[in-house]
Amino acid sequence: MNSEEIQQIWAEVCSRVKGYEGIVPSQIDAFFSMLHPQAASDGFIMLTANTDFIKTWIERNYIDYIKRALEELRGVPFTVIIEVDPTQTAAPAAPAAPAVPTAAPAPPTAPAPQSAPARAVAAPPTPSAEAAPTPAPVSQASRQPDATSVPTAPMPAAASTPEQPKETSDQTQEQPATEEHAEAPESDNSTPLSTLTFENFVIGDSNRLAYSMATAVAEAPGKPHLNPLFIYGKSGLGKTHLLRAIQNYINRNMPQLQVVYKDSAELLDDYTEASAAHDTEKSSYKNFKASYEDADVLLVDDVQYLQGKKQTLDIMFQIFNKLTSQGRQVVLSADRAPKNIDIDERYKTRFNSGGTFDIQPPEIETKLGIVKSFIREYQEQEGSMAFTMPADIQTYIAESSSSNIRELKSAVTKVIFQMTYGNQPNMTLADVRALLENHFSGGPSKRLNAEDIQKAVEGFYKVSHTEIVGKRRSRSITNARQIAMYLCRQLLDMPYESIGKKFNRDHSTALYSVTMIETKLKENRLLREEIEALQQIIREA
Repeated sequence: MNSEEIQQIWAEVCSRVKGYEGIVPSQIDAFFSMLHPQAASDGFIMLTANTDFIKTWIERNYIDYIKRALEELRGVPFTVIIEVDPTQTAAPAAPAAPAVPTAAPAPPTAPAPQSAPARAVAAPPTPSAEAAPTPAPVSQASRQPDATSVPTAPMPAAASTPEQPKETSDQTQEQPATEEHAEAPESDNSTPLSTLTFENFVIGDSNRLAYSMATAVAEAPGKPHLNPLFIYGKSGLGKTHLLRAIQNYINRNMPQLQVVYKDSAELLDDYTEASAAHDTEKSSYKNFKASYEDADVLLVDDVQYLQGKKQTLDIMFQIFNKLTSQGRQVVLSADRAPKNIDIDERYKTRFNSGGTFDIQPPEIETKLGIVKSFIREYQEQEGSMAFTMPADIQTYIAESSSSNIRELKSAVTKVIFQMTYGNQPNMTLADVRALLENHFSGGPSKRLNAEDIQKAVEGFYKVSHTEIVGKRRSRSITNARQIAMYLCRQLLDMPYESIGKKFNRDHSTALYSVTMIETKLKENRLLREEIEALQQIIREA
């Protein structure tokens, strides 16, 4: 077959697999984009994957679906071979990979990198030192893992940020001259395996790139173009999940590497305690630094909380520089981009010097995939595979919830509890609507109407009501009108005909406007932020 025929067959396979029962189409779109058909004949096809991780995951979870689709299309059984193409791995902007598993298979094993960062003793850099000579790498085999080490502790996605202690402004920042006798860092490898892994992270258009970069860092930590890796997005979108997934993947597959995960509030606590104990215990400050500087991979969550904490930022900057200059990996997360964090420009520049990727609020398809994932998780944990939740209820939860995944999960949990322990195994959509009436912070609302949305949009974009429902077609007015129609559809689930009447338009104009905004949202980050802000204004009003 020529290349055009092979591509056509693969496109048909992808389309057919998305129609199979139990398959979430958005997950196939995201996942199969990492596979590339190379050769095919009757009864045989060879595909290449971007990484070993992708190859293993496909073979464990989707290979039978691919074979089934090929046999249905061509009428003969197929042998499917998947190889890894290393030239594809090098692309930093590759789309994401594995989707949510349909079962709970053992995690795939990826090859460990060929070398680990050196453990040479060096004087700590000053905050202004942006680079240092990189020591020669040593074999990973020379680093022996702790005999008692097991993968890391769970970090619930909904964990709250502990209260931050105040920094003491007159603390002396003594720099130890050498670290030869520093105590070994406290290892995160001594606690149970976390449930936050790449395997159970649901991917979609909103988080695909961040997910892809996180898996790339986990498979080969320390590569310059992704060091540091900075992931940002609003609360509840999966940043902590990705950081913990990196930690768990490395602990599982490269146990000789030291991984340290810290929430920024924990980092602040550690520094405050070390500084306070400095007068009575001279080694406290040195041990604090060693616990971070000895890491091969340092993961710091919610760095925006370090705003205004100058001393902690200074010491983190020193640790950051030392690790990255020695080729050791740093991963940071925040609820906003580095440029929007209120810190000195030098910190913003360094935080932004590697790979910076955002996670956007999930689209309906991704939220529906998350609902299905939570239900599977419950079935597996409780050994109750016969439990089911009607499709219309799953869709209602996905459409009604806000972008916060924690809110989505709690809604699913509430319905499951009512069905299993509340004597309502046959709940209807009407029952669920009543149960969750006051649960969601966004989504449909009985109190909200089209006039409320029009008023909010008019104020936000500085247009009058006469203009937004009138015949003028200037760009600014048309944009405001289309956004208002889109929000009526999203927040009120109004029929297109009803939306059109509210704006003195017909059904087709309302449909066109909503479709136009949905298309723009996929590419226009500023528009996404504006609509998020508008939704917040509408909810608060």
